Amino acid sequence: MRTMGENIRLARLRRDLSSEQVAERAGISRNTLIKIEKGDEGVAIGMYLRVLIVLGLQDNLLLVAKDDELGRKLQDAGLLLKERASKK
Repeated sequence: MRTMGENIRLARLRRDLSSEQVAERAGISRNTLIKIEKGDEGVAIGMYLRVLIVLGLQDNLLLVAKDDELGRKLQDAGLLLKERASKK
């Protein structure tokens, strides 16, 4: 979460937006935005999404776990390989 918060902060700064502007547009307090930018786990994920929308980064949220390498390896390890194909 800390990395995500830092990335949100950097995205805000790249867009030359103040914390007050982003907080107002997201409908949250400036203190909540500060917590988000610090990666506070106590802030609801919906608040993170509001800020991502303001920054135009909401589509990035869809990339979470998109390429789940570990999950695929675990799934593949659990699959039983048949010695030969069925006769159908």
